[in-house]
Amino acid sequence: MVHHPVKTTARHPRWVKGSHWIITASFLILAFTGFVILMSHPRLYWGNAGNDLTPALFELPISRNFQHGGWEKSIPFFADKASPVSASRTYDIFNQNGWGRSLHFLSAWFLVITGVAYLMAGLFSGHFRRNIIPGSGEYSIRKMGADLFAHFKKLIPSQDGFSRYGLLQKWTYTIVVFILFPLVAMTGLTMSPSITAAYPFLLKIFFGAQSARTIHFFASIGLELFLAVHVAMVIRTGFKQQMRSMTWG
Repeated sequence: MVHHPVKTTARHPRWVKGSHWIITASFLILAFTGFVILMSHPRLYWGNAGNDLTPALFELPISRNFQHGGWEKSIPFFADKASPVSASRTYDIFNQNGWGRSLHFLSAWFLVITGVAYLMAGLFSGHFRRNIIPGSGEYSIRKMGADLFAHFKKLIPSQDGFSRYGLLQKWTYTIVVFILFPLVAMTGLTMSPSITAAYPFLLKIFFGAQSARTIHFFASIGLELFLAVHVAMVIRTGFKQQMRSMTWG
């Protein structure tokens, strides 16, 4: 009689499952409200200040507010060239900043509090060391290239949990957990005048409030790209098994 080995399913700890879904829900709300806020002012700057009457680093064509030009001739407050200017708006702009910012800020606290709890639990339980952070023998361009090639060639086996994270996954999760999420949180705090009044060093770290907004935008795009690829890989490597391991499995 031939005995076939029994395939066991790796299970995520409950704290990983719980934090995963809270962070996911918070991030989706943040992405939606962030887009609404960006539609209200689709311009990004570098430095401490920026508005419709100052040069933008770049603009995004995502609402009717894009290059609307609905201003009367600007009037300087003083005679010198460096004087601030003012102008009356003649254009009915898209403006959903009120509820968008409130919901964005509320969701951000869910993300930050859960993220900090996840980070502490991952560090003290050894979860990051065992499953996420690349080992000493995995800092290799050759191994990274081989793993990347396997992804493109669809040589990835169906997975049943986190017990077989590949090198590319480890590096991606390390960047997301230890760089992108903290960067999004810190730059988000830097855009709050009440926070920077208490901790002005944040403005120096991120080169000003408007620079923090621009960095926040790019870090958020990085997280959204990660989410899209993550969902695609979950589908490719066994959607039912992956969902089971992250829910009741």
